[in-house]
Amino acid sequence: MPSLVQLRHPRHGRAAAAVEGSALRLLAFPTLYHLASHALVQGLSLDAAARAAATSETLSYDAVHAGESPWRLLPSFDHPAEPARCLVSGTGLTHRQSAANRNAMHASPSEKPTDSMLMYQWGVDGGRPAPGSPGASPEWFYKGSGASLRGHLDPLAVPNFACDGGEEAELAGVYLIDPSGAPRRLGFTAGNEFSDHVFEKKNYLYLASSKLRECAIGPELATGLDYNQIAGRAAILRGGGEIWSKPLLTGDAAMCHSLANMEHHHFKFPAHRRPGDVHIHFFGAGAFSFGDGVKLEHGDVMEVSFVGLGRPLRNPLIVEEGAEQLVTVRPL
Repeated sequence: MPSLVQLRHPRHGRAAAAVEGSALRLLAFPTLYHLASHALVQGLSLDAAARAAATSETLSYDAVHAGESPWRLLPSFDHPAEPARCLVSGTGLTHRQSAANRNAMHASPSEKPTDSMLMYQWGVDGGRPAPGSPGASPEWFYKGSGASLRGHLDPLAVPNFACDGGEEAELAGVYLIDPSGAPRRLGFTAGNEFSDHVFEKKNYLYLASSKLRECAIGPELATGLDYNQIAGRAAILRGGGEIWSKPLLTGDAAMCHSLANMEHHHFKFPAHRRPGDVHIHFFGAGAFSFGDGVKLEHGDVMEVSFVGLGRPLRNPLIVEEGAEQLVTVRPL
Protein backbone atom coordinates (compact mmCIF):
# COMPACT_ATOMS: atom_id res chain seq x y z
CA MET A 1 0.00 0.00 0.00
CA PRO A 2 1.65 3.29 -1.05
CA SER A 3 2.63 5.68 1.75
CA LEU A 4 4.25 9.10 1.60
CA VAL A 5 5.95 11.24 4.23
CA GLN A 6 7.26 14.77 4.68
CA LEU A 7 10.57 15.64 6.30
CA ARG A 8 12.75 18.58 7.26
CA HIS A 9 16.53 18.85 7.55
CA PRO A 10 18.18 21.71 9.49
CA ARG A 11 20.37 22.62 6.49
CA HIS A 12 18.63 21.17 3.44
CA GLY A 13 15.08 22.23 4.33
CA ARG A 14 11.99 20.26 3.41
CA ALA A 15 11.61 17.08 1.39
CA ALA A 16 8.91 14.60 0.43
CA ALA A 17 9.56 10.86 0.29
CA ALA A 18 7.90 7.53 -0.46
CA VAL A 19 8.07 4.69 2.07
CA GLU A 20 9.89 1.61 0.79
CA GLY A 21 10.05 -0.78 3.74
CA SER A 22 12.88 0.37 5.99
CA ALA A 23 13.90 3.12 3.56
CA LEU A 24 12.52 6.48 2.51
CA ARG A 25 13.01 7.33 -1.17
CA LEU A 26 13.23 11.08 -1.69
CA LEU A 27 10.99 12.64 -4.32
CA ALA A 28 11.77 15.52 -6.66
CA PHE A 29 9.37 17.80 -4.78
CA PRO A 30 9.98 19.62 -1.49
CA THR A 31 6.50 18.91 -0.09
CA LEU A 32 3.52 16.66 -0.72
CA TYR A 33 1.48 19.80 -1.43
CA HIS A 34 3.74 20.51 -4.40
CA LEU A 35 3.50 16.88 -5.52
CA ALA A 36 -0.32 16.88 -5.29
CA SER A 37 -0.57 20.21 -7.13
CA HIS A 38 1.64 18.80 -9.89
CA ALA A 39 -0.54 15.68 -10.10
CA LEU A 40 -3.65 17.83 -10.56
CA VAL A 41 -2.05 19.84 -13.36
CA GLN A 42 -0.79 16.71 -15.13
CA GLY A 43 -3.99 14.72 -14.66
CA LEU A 44 -2.17 12.03 -12.69
CA SER A 45 -3.07 10.10 -9.57
CA LEU A 46 -1.00 10.96 -6.52
CA ASP A 47 0.61 7.51 -6.66
CA ALA A 48 1.58 7.91 -10.31
CA ALA A 49 3.01 11.36 -9.67
CA ALA A 50 5.06 9.99 -6.75
CA ARG A 51 6.45 7.14 -8.84
CA ALA A 52 7.47 9.54 -11.60
CA ALA A 53 9.13 11.86 -9.06
CA ALA A 54 11.21 9.17 -7.33
CA THR A 55 14.94 9.95 -7.11
CA SER A 56 17.89 7.65 -6.45
CA GLU A 57 18.47 9.05 -2.94
CA THR A 58 17.22 7.14 0.11
CA LEU A 59 17.25 7.58 3.89
CA SER A 60 17.01 5.11 6.75
CA TYR A 61 13.39 5.16 7.89
CA ASP A 62 14.39 3.41 11.12
CA ALA A 63 16.73 6.25 12.08
CA VAL A 64 14.30 9.00 11.04
CA HIS A 65 11.33 7.45 12.88
CA ALA A 66 13.41 6.91 16.02
CA GLY A 67 14.56 10.55 16.02
CA GLU A 68 18.19 9.47 15.47
CA SER A 69 18.67 11.32 12.18
CA PRO A 70 19.03 15.03 11.41
CA TRP A 71 15.98 14.52 9.19
CA ARG A 72 12.76 14.90 11.19
CA LEU A 73 9.28 13.83 10.20
CA LEU A 74 6.72 16.59 9.64
CA PRO A 75 2.92 16.33 9.66
CA SER A 76 1.97 14.00 6.81
CA PHE A 77 0.37 16.89 4.87
CA ASP A 78 0.06 20.64 5.24
CA HIS A 79 0.00 23.90 3.32
CA PRO A 80 3.70 24.77 3.28
CA ALA A 81 3.39 28.43 2.27
CA GLU A 82 0.26 29.55 4.11
CA PRO A 83 -0.74 27.55 7.23
CA ALA A 84 -3.91 29.65 7.45
CA ARG A 85 -5.08 27.97 4.23
CA CYS A 86 -5.14 24.60 5.96
CA LEU A 87 -8.38 23.97 7.87
CA VAL A 88 -8.19 21.36 10.64
CA SER A 89 -11.59 20.07 11.71
CA GLY A 90 -13.41 16.95 12.82
CA THR A 91 -16.61 14.98 13.00
CA GLY A 92 -17.75 13.61 16.36
CA LEU A 93 -20.24 11.06 17.68
CA THR A 94 -19.49 8.79 14.76
CA HIS A 95 -18.53 5.69 16.79
CA ARG A 96 -20.77 3.99 19.34
CA GLN A 97 -18.04 4.13 21.98
CA SER A 98 -17.38 7.83 21.40
CA ALA A 99 -21.06 8.52 22.00
CA ALA A 100 -21.01 6.39 25.15
CA ASN A 101 -17.92 8.21 26.46
CA ARG A 102 -19.46 11.61 25.78
CA ASN A 103 -22.74 10.54 27.36
CA ALA A 104 -20.93 9.38 30.49
CA MET A 105 -19.44 12.86 30.88
CA HIS A 106 -22.78 14.63 30.91
CA ALA A 107 -25.57 12.17 31.68
CA SER A 108 -27.64 12.05 34.85
CA PRO A 109 -29.57 8.86 35.75
CA SER A 110 -32.77 10.85 36.19
CA GLU A 111 -32.54 12.78 32.95
CA LYS A 112 -33.76 12.05 29.46
CA PRO A 113 -31.14 11.05 26.85
CA THR A 114 -28.42 13.65 26.42
CA ASP A 115 -28.05 15.73 23.28
CA SER A 116 -24.97 13.66 22.50
CA MET A 117 -26.94 10.42 22.45
CA LEU A 118 -29.73 12.03 20.44
CA MET A 119 -27.24 13.24 17.81
CA TYR A 120 -25.58 9.82 17.72
CA GLN A 121 -29.00 8.22 17.14
CA TRP A 122 -29.64 10.62 14.28
CA GLY A 123 -26.47 9.23 12.74
CA VAL A 124 -27.63 5.65 13.28
CA ASP A 125 -30.98 6.46 11.66
CA GLY A 126 -29.80 8.72 8.84
CA GLY A 127 -26.02 8.66 8.54
CA ARG A 128 -25.99 6.19 5.65
CA PRO A 129 -28.26 7.69 2.99
CA ALA A 130 -28.87 6.20 -0.43
CA PRO A 131 -26.10 7.00 -2.95
CA GLY A 132 -26.49 10.50 -4.31
CA SER A 133 -28.55 11.76 -1.35
CA PRO A 134 -27.46 13.74 1.73
CA GLY A 135 -28.09 12.12 5.10
CA ALA A 136 -28.23 13.33 8.69
CA SER A 137 -25.60 15.89 9.57
CA PRO A 138 -22.95 14.70 12.04
CA GLU A 139 -21.47 16.81 14.79
CA TRP A 140 -18.73 19.08 13.40
CA PHE A 141 -15.98 20.98 15.17
CA TYR A 142 -13.08 23.27 14.33
CA LYS A 143 -9.57 22.44 15.54
CA GLY A 144 -7.63 25.37 14.12
CA SER A 145 -5.47 26.25 11.16
CA GLY A 146 -2.42 24.42 9.91
CA ALA A 147 -0.43 26.21 12.61
CA SER A 148 -1.93 23.72 15.10
CA LEU A 149 -0.53 20.66 13.28
CA ARG A 150 2.37 18.68 14.77
CA GLY A 151 4.28 15.69 13.43
CA HIS A 152 5.73 12.46 14.79
CA LEU A 153 7.83 13.03 17.96
CA ASP A 154 6.69 16.64 18.25
CA PRO A 155 5.32 17.48 21.72
CA LEU A 156 1.66 18.33 22.25
CA ALA A 157 1.20 21.04 24.85
CA VAL A 158 -1.36 21.50 27.60
CA PRO A 159 -1.61 25.33 27.77
CA ASN A 160 -1.40 26.98 31.17
CA PHE A 161 -5.03 28.08 30.79
CA ALA A 162 -6.26 24.52 30.13
CA CYS A 163 -7.74 22.04 32.59
CA ASP A 164 -6.15 18.97 31.01
CA GLY A 165 -4.96 17.39 27.77
CA GLY A 166 -5.58 13.91 26.46
CA GLU A 167 -5.11 11.86 23.33
CA GLU A 168 -7.85 11.02 20.86
CA ALA A 169 -6.59 8.38 18.45
CA GLU A 170 -8.36 8.88 15.14
CA LEU A 171 -8.18 8.40 11.42
CA ALA A 172 -8.01 11.67 9.46
CA GLY A 173 -8.82 12.38 5.84
CA VAL A 174 -6.46 14.60 3.84
CA TYR A 175 -7.91 16.81 1.09
CA LEU A 176 -6.83 19.40 -1.45
CA ILE A 177 -9.30 21.63 -3.27
CA ASP A 178 -8.60 21.51 -7.00
CA PRO A 179 -8.62 24.57 -9.33
CA SER A 180 -12.30 24.02 -10.16
CA GLY A 181 -13.29 24.12 -6.47
CA ALA A 182 -13.83 20.36 -6.13
CA PRO A 183 -12.47 18.58 -3.03
CA ARG A 184 -9.98 15.80 -3.82
CA ARG A 185 -9.15 13.15 -1.22
CA LEU A 186 -5.43 12.43 -1.20
CA GLY A 187 -5.57 9.65 1.37
CA PHE A 188 -5.78 8.92 5.07
CA THR A 189 -3.39 9.40 7.97
CA ALA A 190 -3.19 8.43 11.64
CA GLY A 191 -3.96 11.27 14.01
CA ASN A 192 -4.00 12.34 17.63
CA GLU A 193 -6.84 14.83 17.82
CA PHE A 194 -5.83 15.86 21.40
CA SER A 195 -8.48 17.65 23.45
CA ASP A 196 -9.17 19.07 26.91
CA HIS A 197 -11.69 16.52 28.24
CA VAL A 198 -11.81 17.95 31.77
CA PHE A 199 -12.87 21.34 30.44
CA GLU A 200 -15.46 19.74 28.16
CA LYS A 201 -16.86 17.67 31.04
CA LYS A 202 -17.82 20.84 32.92
CA ASN A 203 -20.50 21.48 30.29
CA TYR A 204 -20.94 20.06 26.80
CA LEU A 205 -21.20 23.63 25.46
CA TYR A 206 -17.49 23.91 26.20
CA LEU A 207 -16.82 21.26 23.53
CA ALA A 208 -15.99 23.86 20.86
CA SER A 209 -13.22 25.56 22.85
CA SER A 210 -11.94 22.27 24.31
CA LYS A 211 -10.99 21.31 20.75
CA LEU A 212 -8.86 24.41 20.10
CA ARG A 213 -5.60 22.67 20.86
CA GLU A 214 -2.57 21.37 19.01
CA CYS A 215 -2.95 18.01 17.26
CA ALA A 216 -0.71 15.58 15.42
CA ILE A 217 -0.97 13.63 12.17
CA GLY A 218 1.32 11.13 10.50
CA PRO A 219 3.90 9.96 10.08
CA GLU A 220 2.52 8.52 6.83
CA LEU A 221 -0.10 9.51 4.28
CA ALA A 222 -1.64 6.28 2.94
CA THR A 223 -3.02 6.81 -0.55
CA GLY A 224 -4.61 3.39 -1.11
CA LEU A 225 -6.13 2.49 2.26
CA ASP A 226 -9.27 0.34 2.27
CA TYR A 227 -11.62 2.42 4.40
CA ASN A 228 -14.10 -0.36 5.18
CA GLN A 229 -12.63 -1.65 8.46
CA ILE A 230 -9.39 -0.45 10.02
CA ALA A 231 -7.98 -1.86 13.23
CA GLY A 232 -5.73 0.22 15.41
CA ARG A 233 -4.34 0.75 18.86
CA ALA A 234 -3.84 3.64 21.26
CA ALA A 235 -1.34 3.54 24.12
CA ILE A 236 0.15 5.75 26.82
CA LEU A 237 3.82 5.30 27.73
CA ARG A 238 5.27 6.59 31.01
CA GLY A 239 8.83 6.17 32.18
CA GLY A 240 9.56 3.72 29.38
CA GLY A 241 6.63 1.44 30.21
CA GLU A 242 3.07 1.20 28.97
CA ILE A 243 0.44 2.31 31.51
CA TRP A 244 -2.64 2.08 29.28
CA SER A 245 -3.61 0.73 25.89
CA LYS A 246 -6.75 -0.11 24.00
CA PRO A 247 -7.58 -1.60 20.60
CA LEU A 248 -9.37 0.61 18.09
CA LEU A 249 -11.72 -0.11 15.24
CA THR A 250 -12.66 2.52 12.73
CA GLY A 251 -13.65 2.79 9.10
CA ASP A 252 -17.00 2.35 7.41
CA ALA A 253 -18.03 -0.85 9.19
CA ALA A 254 -17.41 0.67 12.63
CA MET A 255 -19.23 3.97 12.15
CA CYS A 256 -22.80 5.21 11.95
CA HIS A 257 -22.02 7.78 9.23
CA SER A 258 -20.73 6.80 5.81
CA LEU A 259 -17.57 8.47 4.54
CA ALA A 260 -19.53 10.07 1.71
CA ASN A 261 -22.01 11.58 4.16
CA MET A 262 -19.31 13.03 6.42
CA GLU A 263 -17.48 14.47 3.43
CA HIS A 264 -20.68 15.99 2.01
CA HIS A 265 -21.51 17.79 5.22
CA HIS A 266 -17.99 19.16 5.53
CA PHE A 267 -17.61 20.31 1.95
CA LYS A 268 -21.18 21.53 1.36
CA PHE A 269 -20.07 24.95 2.63
CA PRO A 270 -18.69 27.09 -0.22
CA ALA A 271 -16.00 28.47 2.10
CA HIS A 272 -14.66 24.92 2.38
CA ARG A 273 -14.12 24.65 -1.37
CA ARG A 274 -11.60 27.40 -2.10
CA PRO A 275 -9.12 26.27 -4.77
CA GLY A 276 -5.71 25.51 -3.30
CA ASP A 277 -6.89 25.08 0.29
CA VAL A 278 -5.95 22.04 2.36
CA HIS A 279 -8.31 20.23 4.75
CA ILE A 280 -7.35 17.80 7.50
CA HIS A 281 -10.53 16.22 8.88
CA PHE A 282 -10.67 13.85 11.86
CA PHE A 283 -13.37 11.15 11.72
CA GLY A 284 -13.89 10.45 15.44
CA ALA A 285 -12.43 8.31 18.21
CA GLY A 286 -13.66 5.00 19.57
CA ALA A 287 -11.46 4.92 22.69
CA PHE A 288 -9.39 7.31 24.77
CA SER A 289 -7.57 7.01 28.06
CA PHE A 290 -9.60 9.75 29.76
CA GLY A 291 -12.68 7.54 29.46
CA ASP A 292 -10.85 4.92 31.54
CA GLY A 293 -9.88 7.39 34.25
CA VAL A 294 -6.26 7.95 33.15
CA LYS A 295 -4.80 11.41 33.78
CA LEU A 296 -1.83 12.15 31.57
CA GLU A 297 1.30 13.69 33.07
CA HIS A 298 4.14 15.81 31.77
CA GLY A 299 6.50 13.56 29.81
CA ASP A 300 3.95 10.86 28.95
CA VAL A 301 4.11 9.65 25.34
CA MET A 302 0.89 9.16 23.40
CA GLU A 303 1.03 6.49 20.70
CA VAL A 304 -1.45 5.93 17.85
CA SER A 305 -1.25 3.23 15.19
CA PHE A 306 -3.57 1.78 12.55
CA VAL A 307 -3.15 -1.24 10.32
CA GLY A 308 -2.33 -0.02 6.82
CA LEU A 309 -1.11 3.38 7.98
CA GLY A 310 2.51 2.46 8.55
CA ARG A 311 4.60 3.21 11.59
CA PRO A 312 3.06 4.53 14.81
CA LEU A 313 2.59 8.20 15.60
CA ARG A 314 4.17 9.16 18.93
CA ASN A 315 3.97 12.49 20.70
CA PRO A 316 5.20 13.43 24.18
CA LEU A 317 2.94 15.52 26.38
CA ILE A 318 4.24 18.75 27.87
CA VAL A 319 2.37 20.74 30.50
CA GLU A 320 3.04 24.46 30.36
CA GLU A 321 3.98 25.94 33.72
CA GLY A 322 2.82 29.17 35.28
CA ALA A 323 -0.51 30.87 35.78
CA GLU A 324 -2.82 31.87 32.98
CA GLN A 325 -1.92 35.30 31.68
CA LEU A 326 -4.69 37.79 31.05
CA VAL A 327 -4.94 38.86 27.43
CA THR A 328 -5.98 42.48 27.06
CA VAL A 329 -7.16 44.29 23.96
CA ARG A 330 -6.28 47.91 23.28
CA PRO A 331 -8.14 50.21 20.93
CA LEU A 332 -6.25 51.42 17.89
